[in-house]
Amino acid sequence: MTDAVLALDDVTVVRGEKTILDSISLRVEDGQRWVVLGPNGAGKTTVLQLATGRIYPSSGELHVLGEKLGRLDVSELRSRVGLASSALEGRIQGRERVKDVVLTAAYGMIGRWREAYDDFDETRAEDLLAAFGVGHLADRDFGTLSEGERKRVQVARALMSDPELLLLDEPAGGLDLGGREELMWALTEIAGDHRSPVIILVTHHVEEIPQGFTHALLMRDGRTVAAGPIEETLTPHLLSETFGLELEVERHRGRWSARAAGRARVE
Repeated sequence: MTDAVLALDDVTVVRGEKTILDSISLRVEDGQRWVVLGPNGAGKTTVLQLATGRIYPSSGELHVLGEKLGRLDVSELRSRVGLASSALEGRIQGRERVKDVVLTAAYGMIGRWREAYDDFDETRAEDLLAAFGVGHLADRDFGTLSEGERKRVQVARALMSDPELLLLDEPAGGLDLGGREELMWALTEIAGDHRSPVIILVTHHVEEIPQGFTHALLMRDGRTVAAGPIEETLTPHLLSETFGLELEVERHRGRWSARAAGRARVE
């Protein structure tokens, strides 16, 4: 047993002849907010799949919420870990009422059936939708929402069960500038609240890191390039190595940005 919220110890994931993760070690502690950065195919989403118990390591040890994966009931894990991802969104029926999309997370379900919810659950779902600026959409069908609205509903759903670990897989993916900034504002509020769960956010872009994030994991080709406090990790050298391109990195008012410094590839 470990007291870390998430701990990967020399974890490798192999599918067929392909190594998706190669000897990854990571320790996420209570109160931390992590961003996982890297290009396509780096293995970022696989880290989140491990954290939700959807896949198991081929080798190495994985602990989630202090328990070794395999000893922890996966159904229990679903109520203790909140997830927002495009894969999850694809499983939500377009005719599902927005409020029910959030409400059903209390039971770790997708789609409302015959289960009953008490006044506390109803109020919490309404409050979460309001907190993300989509409370007025509670009675709309999920499929009628814009991309930005669906993203915010998903994050509200991920928080419904009051999880100990919040996993966000490219929450700003596909959003226009306005939608992205609205989401960043909401996530900044969550990151700055000491009552919020530990957060792990996957993205391709440093511009999509909300203020208040404390640590970063940089990945390339299934391996760790660097991991640690965000100020020590999001350096031009390490980000250039991660993306294979010489980059300039800036931080202004708590938000990061990066741009190419030249066209030379980094080996």
